[in-house]
Amino acid sequence: MGVINLAHGEFIMIGAYATYLVERFMQAHLPGLFDAYIFVAIPVAFVICGACGMVLEFFVIRFLYRRPLETLLATWAVSIALIKLIQVLFGSQNVEFITPGFLDGGMQVAPGFFVTYNRVFAIVLALLIFGATFAVVRLTKLGLLMRATTQLRDMARCLGVPAERVDRVAFGLGAGLAGLAGVVLTQIASVNPSMGTGFVVDSFMVVVLGGAGSLTGTLVSSLALGEINQFIEPFYGAVAAKVVVLLLIVLIIQKRPQGLFALKTRA
Repeated sequence: MGVINLAHGEFIMIGAYATYLVERFMQAHLPGLFDAYIFVAIPVAFVICGACGMVLEFFVIRFLYRRPLETLLATWAVSIALIKLIQVLFGSQNVEFITPGFLDGGMQVAPGFFVTYNRVFAIVLALLIFGATFAVVRLTKLGLLMRATTQLRDMARCLGVPAERVDRVAFGLGAGLAGLAGVVLTQIASVNPSMGTGFVVDSFMVVVLGGAGSLTGTLVSSLALGEINQFIEPFYGAVAAKVVVLLLIVLIIQKRPQGLFALKTRA
């Protein structure tokens, strides 16, 4: 779609706050099923964030395709507006979550190496979401339409593909996936109105390194950047780790500006 959405991190935040509302509702009205709130929150966050993404595309993004500067400014404004809205509704402080019973504790996978269950859950859920996304993009008619619209938009239109509608659905799916990230982060990170801002740069680094439009590149580059960052951070600090990662990306894109796994197209 060629859109740089600076409000993407705020969809992560909305997904996290949707999870918070589900948690509070189940704690008050369904205490016997409280531990399952994380599973209830998954479809709720996806639908809410997906709907927000489609609304954003319809009222803002669709008028700004092929206008990158205006898109950046508009989505930045939306980002600020969403942060302020959540601050008004929930306050500026972190909101607290009660960890489901089955995610308490952890396991020792090697001498001196302890992994908590909530992080195992985050990894497993992320892989399942990636697999589902890959299946939708590669194996469904919707995925075919999205790939056709992305690669050869004019030709797709000539063949009857409703490109504008596909854009809206694709944007909604992307926002919904960001909402799922918010669900996961409620178990391993602090949740506050500005939590999404810190993930925007990391998300763009993953896309640039992996290659725009490549799901395989997204998976490989996210794992690689995460491992490099976590390896350096204990020795030199978070800032130095981020600098090293950025320098590494600059060196790589000088040789492969299209990314490690460039999307292949046919003229």
